[in-house]
This record gives sequence, structure tokens and C-alpha cells, in this order.
Amino acid sequence: MELPKIEKEHEWLQQLVGNWRFEAECDSGPDQPPSKITGTETVRSLGGFWTVGEGGSETSEGSGCSTIMTLGYDPVSKRFVGTFIAAVMTHLWPYQGNLDASGNSLILDSEGPSFTDPGKMAKYQDTMEIINKDHRRLSSKVCDDNGEWHSFMKSDYYRVS
Repeated sequence: MELPKIEKEHEWLQQLVGNWRFEAECDSGPDQPPSKITGTETVRSLGGFWTVGEGGSETSEGSGCSTIMTLGYDPVSKRFVGTFIAAVMTHLWPYQGNLDASGNSLILDSEGPSFTDPGKMAKYQDTMEIINKDHRRLSSKVCDDNGEWHSFMKSDYYRVS
């Protein structure tokens, strides 16, 4: 069996490898101030084909959360693929996506539990933008029943090493 070849998309993911600190702001709901979250993430390469990011955070209220994000590229479907899990939820978030036209942002589509309608699923989109080699941004939005997208989180990551 012939081993797969590293594609330029796999190489794109390798710029995420390293140790990061982040600052995030999340929508807390109507008439509520946004919640602030800080934390760290360590991203490692898995064979040059995948990245595995393990994060830990603390909210302004003092609660914490551990997360794991996997990202790779499937040359057969020509799509980025991955998953996201967090210690504070039971849903496995599957990702599929592509780079935008600039090649600086990875747009990842997912589906998960609706914020507003328990028992119903909603469409979500995470965008990972490379600002420069030491700064990246992750923003998240959700699609409502009318097909309109609403931003609910923005995280800025700064390379520590």
C-alpha cells in the first residue's frame, strides 16, 4: 500500500502547530454582557497530515473547560475535515470545510444542538483566520431558522512558542 502524500493543504495546517494563549469573547444572550475567556492551547502535528489541539480555558466567572480539536485534509473529497469536543458538552462537532479565496482563512461547517430550540439541530460555522505567523483568530457563528448567520464568539490566539 502506497502512503499518501503531504498536500499543500496539510502544510497549511502545520502553521497551527505550537503553544498558544488566547482571549475570547462570547455572546451570553440577550441583554447580557459578553463573557470573557482566557486560556492556552497546544497544537501538535500527527504525521504531517493532522493537527491535534488541546486547550484549556477559564471564564470570567472562574469555571474552566478542556477542549480537543482535530483538523486534517482529505484529498479524495478535497475538503478539510476534523472534530471538536469540549468537557462541558456531550456533542461531537464534525467539521468539513475549505480555505477561502485568499488562502488565509479556513471555513469549517458543522452541525450541533440549537442554542434556542432544545432537541433541534442548527448549522454552525467556524472560521480560522491566519493574521500572521504568531496571531490567528477563530470566530464562530450560527444560522437561525430564517437562514441568517449570527456571530457568537471570537477568539484571538497568540503564539507563545
